[in-house]
Amino acid sequence: MPHILTVLGARPQFIKAGPVSRAISEAGMTEIIVHTGQHFDAQMSDVFFEELDIPKPGYNLEVNSLGHGAMTGRMLEKLEEAMLAEKPDLVLIYGDTNSTVAGALAAAKLNIPVAHVEAGLRSFNRRMPEEVNRVVADHVSALLFCPTQTAVANLAAEGITKGVHAVGDVMFDTTLAAAKRAEGRSTIIETHGLKPGGYAVATIHRAENTDDPERFARVVSWLENAAREMPVMMPVHPRTRKLLNSRGLAPAGVTLIDPIGYLDMARLLSQAVAVFTDSGGLQKEAYFHRVPCVTLRDETEWVETIEAGWNRLWTGPNYVARRDIPDYGTGQSAQTIAALLRRTI
Repeated sequence: MPHILTVLGARPQFIKAGPVSRAISEAGMTEIIVHTGQHFDAQMSDVFFEELDIPKPGYNLEVNSLGHGAMTGRMLEKLEEAMLAEKPDLVLIYGDTNSTVAGALAAAKLNIPVAHVEAGLRSFNRRMPEEVNRVVADHVSALLFCPTQTAVANLAAEGITKGVHAVGDVMFDTTLAAAKRAEGRSTIIETHGLKPGGYAVATIHRAENTDDPERFARVVSWLENAAREMPVMMPVHPRTRKLLNSRGLAPAGVTLIDPIGYLDMARLLSQAVAVFTDSGGLQKEAYFHRVPCVTLRDETEWVETIEAGWNRLWTGPNYVARRDIPDYGTGQSAQTIAALLRRTI
């Protein structure tokens, strides 16, 4: 029976893994999940395994709260140990985090084939750690599962054409599955006394915003201006809360809340009038809920959301006319990925 080792470490990866893990099992393959520990807070980690019915990790490496180099190096060491113990036929990685690149490199050095979900994304900004992680992961992967045709074209421009598949977006699979469940289980709207269609949702966590004091202050000021027009709900990443506290920043009109689970976020997004974020995943989730987004960055890897009028850069032009994005698929991307894995292994 084909045996897959999956590397997860951060919120966006847990969300993507839910439908794929189910499809892997249904396709008659076994999977062992290795949680690097990159996101270790219960509200940034455990809750997603519970809400999205992801198999419990077979390994928890507990690597976190380190600089990029130290974190990636420690993950490499521990992932290699897990891979040697498990002897998988293939290593499956997601997205663009330190966990992603560590999983890719550990597998490549052991000559284990790598499959990358969400391959081919490019912001073309090498100052972003995530961009470096994407490029490295793609160049050592044997199977590259692209969410869009733009991603396929990006890989072709870098000379990568073998093993490339446009499969749609697995986050759309998760959104469809979670929407009804969230309505029945999430009480976040009622708990905070929110009026549907009367508030915005915001998140800040990217290093390009949090590591530059001047830029961070500009982002906070931008949110304060937005909050003059509507209440803003902001689930706060632990690193962001630490920064706000250390710099004495308390954005006026912005309600800061602890990190929330996927079902609460899905319900919060579904009733929002706008999303303000530097998260790549949340840009797409906003589109899936058909909520306009402002990306608090100078570029985005999800160019389709801007071209389709559902997203704009905070420093760029206004929205264009809105249309649907067919590249993201119909909510069956996980089954497509599982079938390709089964055929390859």
